[in-house]
Amino acid sequence: MKELIIIAIGSALVNNVVLSQFLGLCPFIGVSKKVETASGMGIAVIFVMTISSAVTSLIYDFILVPAGFEYLQTIVFILIIAALVQFVEMFLKKAMPPLYNALGVYLPLITTNCAVLGVAIKSVQKEYAFIPSVVNGFATAVGFTIAIIIMAGIREKMEYNDITPALRGTPIVLITAGLMAIAFFGFAGII
Repeated sequence: MKELIIIAIGSALVNNVVLSQFLGLCPFIGVSKKVETASGMGIAVIFVMTISSAVTSLIYDFILVPAGFEYLQTIVFILIIAALVQFVEMFLKKAMPPLYNALGVYLPLITTNCAVLGVAIKSVQKEYAFIPSVVNGFATAVGFTIAIIIMAGIREKMEYNDITPALRGTPIVLITAGLMAIAFFGFAGII
């Protein structure tokens, strides 16, 4: 249990996938304009990343390793992630059309979100068993969600600020992300 808590805290806060490992920056910057949209993206990423961590762990341990096809892990993981994203996309289109429209092109981008693939590969590299792999995937997705919602909240407030024209848009977002990364570095003392 102690190991799972360390994995969860480490994945969500200390080694935040966006602010520490710089993975998943495209949806982080693109979808973080409104808190509602960022929350929807975060929930979709939590679902996809958790399920993909579970499925990729099982497929790697019970199919790829026994067959000697470990070298195919990246292709197999991408196919699994793509299938899960298609499922999420169909569900959102049917159940929550406003969120589906708000996410726009960024929803299919979860398929190529390097954070989702990075978590699956990281779990294999660290030789996590099934449960630690799922905890790692879930905690990493929660960390992504925390970061994107905080960024969205900051960006909503920055809309009303007087920012130098040269820094408006992406430059101020990147500066803010850098400051958030420094703040999240403070969590390094937890574990």
